Amino acid sequence: MIGRFGEEAVRVFAAELGCALGFLHDFGIIHRDVKMENVLLTDKGHLRLADFGLSRRLERGGRAFTICGTIQYMAPEVLSGGPYNHAADWWSLGIMLFALATGEFPLPAEPDHCSMLRRVRSYPYEMPKTFSPPLALLLTELLCKTPVRRLRTLERFERQTFFRGTSFDSQLLQKTPMELILELKDHPDRPAKAQRGLTLETIQNFDCDLLSSPLSPTQLSPTLLNFDVSRALTQGASKNEVFV
Repeated sequence: MIGRFGEEAVRVFAAELGCALGFLHDFGIIHRDVKMENVLLTDKGHLRLADFGLSRRLERGGRAFTICGTIQYMAPEVLSGGPYNHAADWWSLGIMLFALATGEFPLPAEPDHCSMLRRVRSYPYEMPKTFSPPLALLLTELLCKTPVRRLRTLERFERQTFFRGTSFDSQLLQKTPMELILELKDHPDRPAKAQRGLTLETIQNFDCDLLSSPLSPTQLSPTLLNFDVSRALTQGASKNEVFV
């Protein structure tokens, strides 16, 4: 709706996502699908990393080989089939921050991972001249094609000049609302953008209007209001099913 974010907003988003990755990696978890679609917004405009469907536990020194993720965000070592480790998540973060700051990806998506790997290996990843030197340096270190030389720890991330004067305390980060995001809630293009091409016909078999995002239980359909969650969970458990 606004094309791209300014560096002040990118700084807050980067700090919040960096903290999320640092927390996960401390527990040996690699996310493997860091991208914009897997980031949620709180009511104050702050970020939450979501969707752990591709994540796995990878102990320090461990290696993974599965080619998975979203092709435009995948690190070169993931595209090549490994071995790779937690450093791949930091590459994906670099791609996301680049896109937030420019409004476009460094490279368009290729139809398959082999083609994408060839493009990524040959692309210089030069930073736009509109970037401040600290932001350019941060993204250059995140988008280093050699994993062992890449910025790949929260400690190094926090020490970047780009974050000078920025607190990495999650409570302090989220204390101040992101006014830019809150203002975008009233943007005239938001309803159309939020649908992302969906129409009511696409989801006509659902018993509620997913595009309207009901705010309270009283706005749900009668079927959902009368749904017995405890009974469904009990029946599911007897069938070895899991309800989410």
